[in-house]
Amino acid sequence: MTAENLIGEIAFADENETREFAQRLAPFLQEGDVLALEGDLGAGKTAFSRALINAFPAMAGMEQIEEVPSPTFTLVQIYDRAERQIWHFDLYRLEDPEEAYELGIEDAFSEGVSLIEWPDRLGFLMPRGHLEVKLSYGQGETARRLTVIGGPKWRERLAPLFS
Repeated sequence: MTAENLIGEIAFADENETREFAQRLAPFLQEGDVLALEGDLGAGKTAFSRALINAFPAMAGMEQIEEVPSPTFTLVQIYDRAERQIWHFDLYRLEDPEEAYELGIEDAFSEGVSLIEWPDRLGFLMPRGHLEVKLSYGQGETARRLTVIGGPKWRERLAPLFS
């Protein structure tokens, strides 16, 4: 990470504040965006993903899905929303980056918004220009720290979130 790629850092007192930020981030996301969610086990990647997914309105005639499970065993969950499709990957169990092709990762990158937990497992398949969202433990049992890293297009697009 270079200083010029650092978009912002925020300290959260608890999971509620993490969820609120994810909800504020959602309207800035577009088809083809890839978010690399990094952090230790229990740092809040799935809670962040759940809030982000539920920030998008449900399709007409459908209710919001309150339960957004971690795709630890299925490796991917796809959520159809009114505005776009959200692909939520948990690649912790991926042994080889090329296994991601079997999950439809190419479709995800071109047709939806991709949330990728354990993005390091993708290796060379991780698209350039993705947004890194790093969650780490903060001061206190429930506190978290969020660091957002991305190139110039992300800095410009997300400036209102960090001003």
